Amino acid sequence: MTHRDRDFSKLRDHYKRYRCQRAISRKWTELSCFIQKWLGWLRCLRYLNPFRYLKRLDRYIIAKFIGTYIYSIALIISISIVFDVNENLSKFATYNAPVKAIIFDYYANFVPYFSCLFSPLFVFIAVIFFTSKLAGNSEIIAMLAAGVSFKRLLRPYLISAALIAVVNYGLSAYVIPKGTIVKLDFESKYKNNKKTLSAANVQLMVGPGVIAYMQQYDDRTKTGYGFSLDKFENKKLISHMTASTIRYDSISESRNHWKAMNYKIRTLKGLREEIKSGAQLDTTILMEPMDLVFSRGQQETLTSPELRAYISKQIERGSGNVVQYEVEYYKRIATSFASFILTIIGVSLSSRKRKGGMGLYLGIGLALSFTYILLQTVSATFATQADAPPMLAVWIPNILFFIIAYFCYRQAPN
Repeated sequence: MTHRDRDFSKLRDHYKRYRCQRAISRKWTELSCFIQKWLGWLRCLRYLNPFRYLKRLDRYIIAKFIGTYIYSIALIISISIVFDVNENLSKFATYNAPVKAIIFDYYANFVPYFSCLFSPLFVFIAVIFFTSKLAGNSEIIAMLAAGVSFKRLLRPYLISAALIAVVNYGLSAYVIPKGTIVKLDFESKYKNNKKTLSAANVQLMVGPGVIAYMQQYDDRTKTGYGFSLDKFENKKLISHMTASTIRYDSISESRNHWKAMNYKIRTLKGLREEIKSGAQLDTTILMEPMDLVFSRGQQETLTSPELRAYISKQIERGSGNVVQYEVEYYKRIATSFASFILTIIGVSLSSRKRKGGMGLYLGIGLALSFTYILLQTVSATFATQADAPPMLAVWIPNILFFIIAYFCYRQAPN
């Protein structure tokens, strides 16, 4: 190999190393840009952290609020359980109720049910209790003297009320109805609160121009006797179906599936008539067992989506027996929203330092809380008995107490 060939070989190796270094440098630059881009996005995520916007004052008040709220629930519900056990112990013994069923079927659903039912009472008591204690220790005076406005002071209270409202609505709309079914079954077995398991002379519209009728219905076997189904078109009967018995198919994958026994179908076409009969017919009829038998408290066993679907279905049928279901649906929303109103009233009343301690505030709080619960009951009665609009009737307590809250809020800074 000549001297020139050796120089050319070295130059070629040097050029290869140069290209390799350039490629590595270019890839490293692209990777660095990609990492910096994603790090920039990750830095933006810190603005989504809700705790970033909570100061020490906010965390202090939220912890006091939630802690006192849970403590008040535990205290009052414990007392309620003691009284309930004392009242129903003889019934449990008479019907031989198992201890496991008493604990897990009854009281495990008793606690969340009444916790949500009296949540406005617990919120009001919690706010007045710890806020009057803060005022008595001159902590609120120190906050206001440090330049914290009353509006700014309300922020952690409203955040806590929002948390309580969301949890209460989630429980009342989706969780508690499932537990209520178990609780009602327990009461039916061991407290002699018998459920309605049959109905007579049931007639309902299952579709436009379609009328169903049963002489007798037994909910235990999901069976109806003396069934007939009439279809009308332009106010003229076009089909008439009868069956000695009809049974709801509870194991079918599709809903509204029924089995008719010893059926006969008469189809009218002008002056002609076609008759079809048989021993058994699988058919789909837009009705369910819950449409035939109404039990006390049945609306409380439905989740909010199920309530909304049931109300829409009954309204399409032209049924007027939906007021109780509408009241239950709107009450769950109104009760959750009441946490904000009662929180504002409680803070406005108890943020002043006065002689006599918190006894006056607790008395006012209990009076207003029971007044709110009483108004809820009265307004629901107006909706069911006096044909008042359910939504308006349910929201009347919130509207009245919102006016009181606004007046208290305007006077509190003074």
